[in-house]
Amino acid sequence: MNRKTLVLPALAGLLTSALTACGGADDSGSGDGTIVVGSTDRIEATADAPAPLDPAQAYDAASWAVMHNSFQTLMRFPRSGSQPVPDAAERCGFQDNQSEQYRCTLRPGLKFADGHELTAADVKFSLDRVRGIDHESGPTSLLASIDKVETPSEREVVIHLSAPDATFPSKLATPAAAIVDSEVYDRAALRKGFDVNGSGPYTVRTEVKDDRLTKAVFEKNDDYQGELEPRSDKVEIRFFDDSAELEKALADGSVDVANREFSAEQIERLEAGEVDGVRVTESPGQAIRYLAFNTEAPAVKDKAVRQAMARIVDRQALVRDVYKRTGDPLYSLVPTGIVAHTNSFHNAYGEPSVSGARQVLRRAGIQTPVKLTLTYTTDHYGPATAKEFAKLRDQLNASGLFSVKTEGVKWTEFRPAAADGEYAVYGMGWFLDFPDPDNYIAPFIGKDNFLNSPYRNSTIEQELLPSTRQQAERTRTVPDFQRIQDLVAEDVPVLPLWQGKQYVVSRDDVTGTEYALDSSAMLQLWELGRGVKD
Repeated sequence: MNRKTLVLPALAGLLTSALTACGGADDSGSGDGTIVVGSTDRIEATADAPAPLDPAQAYDAASWAVMHNSFQTLMRFPRSGSQPVPDAAERCGFQDNQSEQYRCTLRPGLKFADGHELTAADVKFSLDRVRGIDHESGPTSLLASIDKVETPSEREVVIHLSAPDATFPSKLATPAAAIVDSEVYDRAALRKGFDVNGSGPYTVRTEVKDDRLTKAVFEKNDDYQGELEPRSDKVEIRFFDDSAELEKALADGSVDVANREFSAEQIERLEAGEVDGVRVTESPGQAIRYLAFNTEAPAVKDKAVRQAMARIVDRQALVRDVYKRTGDPLYSLVPTGIVAHTNSFHNAYGEPSVSGARQVLRRAGIQTPVKLTLTYTTDHYGPATAKEFAKLRDQLNASGLFSVKTEGVKWTEFRPAAADGEYAVYGMGWFLDFPDPDNYIAPFIGKDNFLNSPYRNSTIEQELLPSTRQQAERTRTVPDFQRIQDLVAEDVPVLPLWQGKQYVVSRDDVTGTEYALDSSAMLQLWELGRGVKD
């Protein structure tokens, strides 16, 4: 299944830039005070995916950014912190100690942008619809724990889960659980095209060319019922073909804010002050890059081969030489900044060691050099991916223990081939759905893992993960998640490489950039405003 997190920016993080011309508000972005956001994301309608802004299909960061600002969900993530708070709901909570029954009371007076009332029936319709349509590239997996939804009254929703799931409130904060109008959306079919009818803080009007979204115009929704207070009455997202074009628009002031997708070299230029009056700040990001293994492929079936690779790969050199330190070395599937992170791979394998790798292979009776092909996608994770895989190849070959070649494949071919097990070792990225360690572990482990990996671990699947999902207080899950990370490091079904950083670049008269990304790294347009330059 395609995941939202597969659409990973070139730096594995968001770059939010606020750049305006020196003349003040009237000279920047838009003369009417509109905040203009630039993006290189592609939101397209295709034969296989004809409804890019329908919650039943959309499962990518670009589409979710549009939907997040125009739909409501029962819950949402706050300015800071990872615990979701009510959005369309007035209050929500589990009604039992096992985290299997979740009840919400809606706010009074909720309306969709077309004036239709939003009731509990629409919430049930929306949750049932995503699961009923079950689009192959959609977010159904996030709602898979739902058994049934009941509506005791127009404002009461009771969601029964098939198994305990303490992460469920966080899943309800994602656009997978966006509330749609049951009078407009078809219960059994996708809403093709780019029209959106939500109840969020903004209404949205879309402009399209050749089945691709070119502009999304957000206007303050006067009928919105919720606690968010948009700082701008109007925000636009304009879509550019590449980062060079977007950088030019930032420099000439026709774009105020940019999110994604800048190269390490572009960030270096901005940090060097080549655009006057620009301030660049960075923070840890939650997007990760890793090598995935088909653990049944003959070349890597013996975990000693995978362990030897873990002993050789030099992550520090990777982020230094290829990504100009716009990322950090990663030694676990769970990145820093997420509860329960531990450096399991570093604890298990230490610093890069050819002699250590040789011992691992020798004890297992593996004949060297081990012949491998590292496969990567040429057009999905940015132009530096080819350099990254050349670096990995060179590190492994320099050991004398491996004979490695690389192969680049277009994403449209790469993704299905990887899922079909055609590659022994291949590069992937992951971007969170919600800020919980579960979202970095569960998708990779078990029968229906999104990699379609044959790797299984009964201790993780049957004991540890179920145990964590019974704990509403997520800090209590730390011991179990740390043990899971240690087990993954022992078996090496994946090899974490690096996690990206998030960047914020701003001028004085654009405000709210410090809150522009929530704890799930989702763009919050309502936080952006325009102030007075110092």
